[in-house]
Amino acid sequence: MRLLLPVGRSVWAVIAGYLGLFSVTLVIAPLAVICSVVAIVDIQKSKSGTKRKYGLGRAIFGLLMGLIGTVILGLVFYDNY
Repeated sequence: MRLLLPVGRSVWAVIAGYLGLFSVTLVIAPLAVICSVVAIVDIQKSKSGTKRKYGLGRAIFGLLMGLIGTVILGLVFYDNY
């Protein structure tokens, strides 16, 4: 069931995954980084609790894509000024 629906996944990880997917637009990339960091912290905190959350792969994907988009966005702004 977990493969088809985001059951037991951190909401932040799902948001970070989609923002990472849309970080190609470069404007959303910094938001993907922020949401990914929040998702990773949320998943790590849930390990000690009774309800463990999943979605670390989505959070890492959002972090990597967000970082790539943010670097490209920084280079675009740096070249224009």
